[in-house]
Amino acid sequence: MNKLLSLIVPVFNEEEVLPASYARMSAAMQALTGYDYEIIYVNDGSRDGTMKRLRAIAGEHKEVRVISFSRNFGHQLAVTAGMDNARGDALIIIDADLQDPPEVIAELVKAWENGADIAYGKRLKREGETVFKKLTAFCYYRLLNAISAYPIPLDSGVFRLLDKKVADVFLKMREHNRFLRGMSGWMGFDA
Repeated sequence: MNKLLSLIVPVFNEEEVLPASYARMSAAMQALTGYDYEIIYVNDGSRDGTMKRLRAIAGEHKEVRVISFSRNFGHQLAVTAGMDNARGDALIIIDADLQDPPEVIAELVKAWENGADIAYGKRLKREGETVFKKLTAFCYYRLLNAISAYPIPLDSGVFRLLDKKVADVFLKMREHNRFLRGMSGWMGFDA
């Protein structure tokens, strides 16, 4: 029996990118041999045609499920809702905007197969962001890491793989204001 991978994709006003995003994510998951997969989209109160596109994708593809919020509750809660509904042996979190290439999922899965409980996708470049945004993110996470007692992976966004046991521990911590990047290092699992 194949292991199940759950791809969790929080979305907010992503109508335009969804067709290309789904195509690349689906292709990346299909390229993995020996695994079944599910894709869980979490619509975080989008106001454009995102939900209509998600319904169409889910209607055509049995591996796709959609959760929809009544309003925008924020990225971290959207990720949490996806985790709450995931059935996989490992959970992969990726944003729909393709800032992180889905083709790298195979590398995260390989790290997991080799014993990592958490595998981080590291951003080599940040496309579509202003110089100011890049600079502030660069400085903020390095400063935060310097003063934190627990490691926060540098140059990684939300794109990561979590073993089911890590996700289960994370889900027991029901803080309202979550910070997945910080909590991942704090839990102490092998990365």
